[in-house]
Order: sequence, then C-alpha cells, then structure tokens
Amino acid sequence: MNRRSLREQLEDKNRIIVLPGVFDALSARIAEQVGFSAMFQTGYGSSAALLGMPDFGFLNAGETVDNARRIIRAVDVPVLVDADTGYGNPLNVWRLVRDLESFGAAGIFLEDQVWPKRCGHMAGKDVIPKDDYLPKLKAALEARRSKDFIIVARTDARAPVSLEEAIERGKAYRKAGADVIFVEAPRSVAELKKVADEIDAPLVANMIEDGVTPNLPAKELLKLGYRIAVFPLSGLYSATYAMREVFEELKKTGATKRTRRMMVTFKDFNKFVDLQKYMGLEKRYR
Repeated sequence: MNRRSLREQLEDKNRIIVLPGVFDALSARIAEQVGFSAMFQTGYGSSAALLGMPDFGFLNAGETVDNARRIIRAVDVPVLVDADTGYGNPLNVWRLVRDLESFGAAGIFLEDQVWPKRCGHMAGKDVIPKDDYLPKLKAALEARRSKDFIIVARTDARAPVSLEEAIERGKAYRKAGADVIFVEAPRSVAELKKVADEIDAPLVANMIEDGVTPNLPAKELLKLGYRIAVFPLSGLYSATYAMREVFEELKKTGATKRTRRMMVTFKDFNKFVDLQKYMGLEKRYR
C-alpha cells in the first residue's frame, strides 16, 4: 500500500480525511482492508476494549501507548492516537509524544479537559485554564522530531463555558502552533459552521452516533469547511451489537445458526489474518 502521511493528505484541500475509530489491532486491520487511508485510535473504544469501562478517566498512559504500539504494528497507514489530556503535566506530554512517535504514530489528539476526563459528549466535564493547556501544547510541539507528526489541539470548552470560548481557545491553540484544531461537541449545524467560519485552520469534526453533534456525511462536513471527519465509535458499536446478538442466540438456543449472517467464515477469517503467510514462514524455518 502506498502510505501517504497525514501531512500530505491534509495538503489536498479538496478532500476530507475520514478516520474510522479503531480500538485494537484487529479493528485496525479491518479498517485498512476496506481501504481507509488513515485511522484514529479511540480512547473511548480503547477503554471499553481493554478495561470494559467507560471513557471516564480510567485509561492510563501506559495502556494507551501499549495499545497504540499493537495497532500501529498491525497496519501500514497513518494512525492518529487519542492522547486524552496527556496524562499529567507538560513533561508527561513531552514523553508521551516521544514514545508514540518512536512507535510510528502519525500524531495525537491533545485536549484541555480537567483530569480525570470523560467522553466529550458526556455531561459534567470541565476544562483547565487556557494558560495551563498552552504549556502542554508547547511541550507536544517541541517533543516531536518530524513535522509529519500531527498535533491536533482539542478544546472541550463548548459545554462547560460557551461556544465563543471554545472558538477563542481554538484560535489561540492554532496561533501557538497546533496543526489541526478540534472544537468538541458543537450542538447544531449552525455551530459547526460558526466554528469553521471563525477559525482559520484545518478542523476536525467528531461524528458520534447519537452524540450531541449532528451526524453529517463527510461530504457535507467538507462543504462546511472541515478537513478531518472522525467516526470514532461506529466500529465499536457495530461490533458490540453483532457480538451481543450472537451470544444471546447462543445462550437461548445453544446454537449460532440463525446469526451466521453476522459472522465471517472460518476460512475467510484465517485468510484475513494472513494464516497462509505464517504457515509458509513456519515451513521455511523447519
């Protein structure tokens, strides 16, 4: 696969980058196989997959980094990593960027929530003062070794303060050097448009099914002025639905025949994970 960096993809202003949310190596390989040119390691999904817990500040830096390493090694396209708040002070952010870049990450999302954070579409979140976030952003920018490593500055100020405050923070974060700005959880198409009209930067739109932001197709977001559309939970929710349906049928009937349509076959799955490749390697080393 011809791997183009996210920086290169962002240079094409006539297209929007659609990032599916992935939460483990398998979901990442599925996203790559269907043809996505980049993907997003979701913190919400990672917390659910690794811990069986909500995106409520339970995931730590080590778990995020370990999951990123497995995901990045499994695919050959850029992976943006949800780094939450950076898990500490600017020095912690500096080390996190160094670690993730060394593993091959394409960049991070770094947010300005109070720790412990929570999903941006949940109630009760709060943000740190702008002047406390800017040193974290500076540390992230200075820690990276390559400009191809993208720093996405995210603000969650819309809910606890105001849309105006979120826009002002977005402008300040861009001025400080962030490559991309992410104003989390606008509540209407009009708010999405206002963000795009007032912030002169590549912008992220976060499309969570049943979240507080209208769920728009990527083409409409591009027309509004957005450059990246993240669908962080589509894969997690669909996988959860299918697995629950199959398990409920198994528990009820002791069989899975009625839910086979929700499954790949044994043969196809083995092909998907390159079983033949490794069987060939095994023969070489005998």
